[in-house]
Amino acid sequence: MIDIINFQWSGGKGLGFKKINNFSDFKIVKGGSISRNMEAVNSRKTDILIMAENIPSNDKTHHRNSGLNHLICKLAKENNVAIGFSFSNLLNSTNISRVLGRMKQNVRLCRKYKIRMMIGSFAENEFEMRTAKDLMAFGRVLGMTGSEVKKAMNFEKKKPSFLVLA
Repeated sequence: MIDIINFQWSGGKGLGFKKINNFSDFKIVKGGSISRNMEAVNSRKTDILIMAENIPSNDKTHHRNSGLNHLICKLAKENNVAIGFSFSNLLNSTNISRVLGRMKQNVRLCRKYKIRMMIGSFAENEFEMRTAKDLMAFGRVLGMTGSEVKKAMNFEKKKPSFLVLA
């Protein structure tokens, strides 16, 4: 199991993880609007789109503005971009119920379109870090199955989509 953080941590391996990566190890794009999310998944260079649910607009009566739609999901699948779920985003949110509901919606869309998912703390400091079991429970709260949680916790950088023959 791996975790991704956004600061320099000298604690080594800990909290139940095999490896703790930094943001610089991956090409991670923070979402914020539908157009920004679309740009992020349209690039083959992007590894993970996080915080896709941080849309400033309000939810409608019968559906949520979760930051993903069928077009973004199809592009993410084509370009092998994973959708990341940040515990730090939920922790620092002013409206936790809205963010949690949007994350649940995004899990359903990722499952429907067979998009890779990633769960991480994405901590900005050591106080936002969580153990591996905490993040696994977070995935279950989002509606992921046990196997989906394991895949999301063992996220690996994508392989190049071309083959070199010698």
